[in-house]
This record gives sequence, structure tokens and C-alpha cells, in this order.
Amino acid sequence: MLSETLRQATHPLAQFDGLVLDTADPERAAAFWRGALGGRADGLTVRPGPGRPAREILRLRETATPPPDDARVHVDLRLAGAAPDHLTAAGARMIRPPGEDPWYVLEDPDGTQFCAFPAVDDRPAGMFELVVKCSEPHRLARWWAGVLGGRAVDEVEAAAVVGAPEFPWDFMVFDPVPGIERYRSRTRWHLEARDRDMTTLLAAGAVMRAEPSRSEPWWTLADPGGNEFCVVVPGTA
Repeated sequence: MLSETLRQATHPLAQFDGLVLDTADPERAAAFWRGALGGRADGLTVRPGPGRPAREILRLRETATPPPDDARVHVDLRLAGAAPDHLTAAGARMIRPPGEDPWYVLEDPDGTQFCAFPAVDDRPAGMFELVVKCSEPHRLARWWAGVLGGRAVDEVEAAAVVGAPEFPWDFMVFDPVPGIERYRSRTRWHLEARDRDMTTLLAAGAVMRAEPSRSEPWWTLADPGGNEFCVVVPGTA
């Protein structure tokens, strides 16, 4: 159920502002993702290339020992053709080709998993959705629709948020995985919030994990499903 804070909200509580990726080799990972997304370099941040959404941002954060990656949070890309040859040539490793599921599963040079779908009709190539594996997809989709705006769409088992302002891709998908463990994911999302002290997000049901520090100048919160995300206030980071 949605909290009273979300039910009474007339505007999104925060706006999506890209992804944060823990990696042991941020320069190598940034080079790979710049090529994969056709983006441009801004230090260890990959910003969108021509014609791409403004919030398609990937921040590479150096971590001595990144969490193991099982694609609990991952991105899906649409290919320009049938095979991900340009991705494997750039250093991606094939984990699984299409089979019962019609997509490739790959990992970047540092071990971060993602999926790549063969081209379909005239849909543009590039990143098109963020996927979160969780035990309560319908509940989390409604919660995130309340936080980001947009609307929650329920499928038989999965759910998605569509139409959220500033969200750069078609879907934020929540896939059902019963009993999934709650731990820090290598891939997280980055938000900008209106409240400087996170009061509204906490009242809506988020859980505080860490306040800003010298090394991590952002708030770390978790949603009701235990998924961590980073939050800044505009003008502070």
C-alpha cells in the first residue's frame, strides 16, 4: 500500500538523474560504456550522446571490491542489428546467447551484467529500460510511480513504471524473484530530491542507509524492497 505521503503528493518527490555503477576500474568501465551508449566523457561520468535523453547518465564510482553482480539491477539495451558484435569487440563478455529468452546476457569488462535485445522493426538502438528484480514487483512499481511520477502498469507477474518525468527510458521494470536477498547492488540509480534532509522520502517509506560524507557526498536510502539508491539535492553535488 502507498503511504499517506505518496497519496497526498501532487508532484513527484524526486527526479531520476541517471545511474551509479560500482567498479574496480572506473576508467576502463567508462571507456566501455561511452562506446556502448555512444555517449561523451565527463571525467568518470558518461553523459548522453546526440539525440539521447538528457538523464541517460552513468556515473562510475571506484570501489576496491565491487559487490558480486547477479543482474539484480541492470539495464537493457536494444541492438542496431541481430548480434552484439560491437559490444564484445569493445570488451564485453558473452554469458548467454538468446534461447528460451530472446536476448543476450553480457557483462562489461569489470563484470557488470546487462541484457541486449536484437533489433526489432524500426525501434531505435540504445538503452531502453532499467530492470529491478524483487519479491514484490506490483508494490514497488506503485511506490516508485508515486516517488518519480508516471504510472504503474501491472502485468501478470511483473510490473513497470511508465511516463515518469525525467526518466530517460521507456520502462522501469520490476521482475518477480521470490525470496531475493537484500544487499547492496553494483548498479544503483541516482535521484535529485526537493527536501534537503530527505524528510518527505523517509515519510513515504524510504529507509535511511547513510548520510552524506566527505567520500560519498550524497544520501544513501533504500526503497521498501531493500534496493539502495543515491540522492542529492540540486546544487549540492
